[in-house]
Amino acid sequence: MNSISKFWNEFCQKNKIAPSALEGAYAFGANSHDADVLSDLINRGIKTATTSIYTSADDVPVVGMYSIVLDGNNQPVCVIKNETVEIMPFKNVTEKHAYLEGEGDRSYEYWRKVHEAFFTWECKEELGKKFTEDTEVVCETFTKVG
Repeated sequence: MNSISKFWNEFCQKNKIAPSALEGAYAFGANSHDADVLSDLINRGIKTATTSIYTSADDVPVVGMYSIVLDGNNQPVCVIKNETVEIMPFKNVTEKHAYLEGEGDRSYEYWRKVHEAFFTWECKEELGKKFTEDTEVVCETFTKVG
């Protein structure tokens, strides 16, 4: 049994959660440094939201499901539970959502600068499309539960 499975099984037993409630295990960010920084923010309860490019209905998180947050070494840090999931154009992401992401100085300006640069790169390099203000994104909020 690997460390992620062991972590999840122990969480399920302790909290009386069905193992099937796991949506996935993943690291936030584009590299191991980002994953370490962002997993720490989540673990400390500072980061309670995230935004990602919307690519298909299969990629949309489900409210009420759980995920394991991994660090830069793909080791489990904590468990989060999805609270809200919304799909909208990038230009419609709110200041409140940017603040809940917990990054940098938590300002909308900081959030927009960092996410616009990342999404421009991601769309071009990984998705083969152009990022615009109208590109749809998935905005999630979550709670750390373990």
